[in-house]
Amino acid sequence: MTLRFGTDGVRAEALTVLTTEYTTSLARSAATVLGGTVQHNDAQDNAVWLVGRDTRESGPALEAAVVAGLISAGVTPLLLGVVPTPALAWMSAQMDVPAVMITASHNPWHDNGLKIFAAGGLKLTDEVERSIEAALHDELPVSASASASPVVTATTHDWREGYVAHLAGIDGSLHGLRVVLDCANGAAFEAAPAVFRAVGADVVVIHDQPNGRNINDSCGATDTASLGRAVVEHRAHLGLAFDGDGDRVIAVDHRGKVIDGDRMIALAALQLRDEGALHHNTVVVTVMSNLGFHKAMSAANVQVVTTAVGDRYVLEALAAGGFSVGGEQSGHIIYRDLATTGDGVLAGLRLAQFVHDSGRPLAELADEVMATYPQVLVNVKVRNRHPQVAEELAAEIAVADAGLGGEGRVLVRASGTEPLIRVMVEASTQAAAQQVADGLAATVLRRFG
Repeated sequence: MTLRFGTDGVRAEALTVLTTEYTTSLARSAATVLGGTVQHNDAQDNAVWLVGRDTRESGPALEAAVVAGLISAGVTPLLLGVVPTPALAWMSAQMDVPAVMITASHNPWHDNGLKIFAAGGLKLTDEVERSIEAALHDELPVSASASASPVVTATTHDWREGYVAHLAGIDGSLHGLRVVLDCANGAAFEAAPAVFRAVGADVVVIHDQPNGRNINDSCGATDTASLGRAVVEHRAHLGLAFDGDGDRVIAVDHRGKVIDGDRMIALAALQLRDEGALHHNTVVVTVMSNLGFHKAMSAANVQVVTTAVGDRYVLEALAAGGFSVGGEQSGHIIYRDLATTGDGVLAGLRLAQFVHDSGRPLAELADEVMATYPQVLVNVKVRNRHPQVAEELAAEIAVADAGLGGEGRVLVRASGTEPLIRVMVEASTQAAAQQVADGLAATVLRRFG
């Protein structure tokens, strides 16, 4: 099986589908396509790549495979160990070198993957990904055994002090604010508490004991139930849940109620506008953002640019338009002036600062910023991936959309990583959204299932 890049890197079951042999070949191909940035020292000039990983059990084995691939391409790996993806990207930007992160983000422990950054901490373009896939296809037969190559000394680099100081220096003090952090037993389990303590917050930490298999297990950005309970129990002002690699965040208010990415992005846009830093009075989101978000931004006279699903498309739009903030409903929030990728700790820090400085509860701010239209998402398993499913079902989608009478919307798209068709419907009522979504899901199953 040949894996392909999805919406955010390559991801699969670790050591069975995503094998060490494949990982070695992918790392070698990426280094061949992207090259490396030469770092000068007293001994020699080395082309360097940074390598980081999250807390999964398979991380060390895949790290060794990545190192073997990079070395076989003439690159010196610089190991950062367990590190949040945004911290790796920050180091990549500071050193102006490429980087690879070994993570499956919010997936269960038994999956793993690779996220690759070009020099400067930049996400790869579609064209570069295709070039890496082509190089991988050409070289797989001859380098599948490269993981057996001897691994020469790879330097371990301490990134924590610089990254924590960088984030702690962005805003003011959070003195007097109590925050619960759910670290998802993932890569942010040390950095996130260090950042919030550095700015004076009263910090309660949960799910910060990774054991290789408990990453994202009933915790983190995809399961905030325990965070909600902890916020209420500790009488905190708010809670923040990160995903396994720390590039996403979901908030809960003092009542334990979830504040999703749409509301966080809306608040971020208004916060930047008040600070005079919302460039071109515009925010960038994906097609998944709720209709209520668009109506709220229209009422606030903030322009919205919409992209395809995937934080790299948000990043591309931010860079192309010179905009300052954007993100995804799932909790990827990107402050383009402060980071080269989504950073859950940064986004959570900025939200906490907004709450602190406003003197108002997060619940009040979030309720006020937008009304959410009921949304139903149905995932339909299909035999094969259908990247052009929206065109293939254009007539059926148009009929469903017309039936909502302008008070809702329909989105049908293929998963970027799995043989799934995602049917999303928003409507004025939950019942109406469910009815339309079920009807379209049945059509998808009949046509492609």
